Amino acid sequence: MAKKDSIDARHYDVIVAPHITEKATLLSENNAVVFKVAKTASKPQIKAAVEALFNVKVTGVNTLVQKGKVKRWKGAPYKRNDVKKAVVTLAEGQMIDVTTGV
Repeated sequence: MAKKDSIDARHYDVIVAPHITEKATLLSENNAVVFKVAKTASKPQIKAAVEALFNVKVTGVNTLVQKGKVKRWKGAPYKRNDVKKAVVTLAEGQMIDVTTGV
């Protein structure tokens, strides 16, 4: 029983949060969902985590790293954190409702 719990914890460490934007919503028409993922996560790890957590069949995973912008607050510059995103393409007929949570 302990092994199953550790596997689930590992999957939760890979998938950080769903990324909900207008562009991500448009991708859902093409059976794709966008997630924020851990910076060290690989494509096979992301695929395994999504399949285990949501019980769906993943056909492809594309990743990108969005570099943090330099912003100013009260005149002092600061840098936003870098974010790694994964665009997960699902098999035909599969879907994930990210609004319900895991």
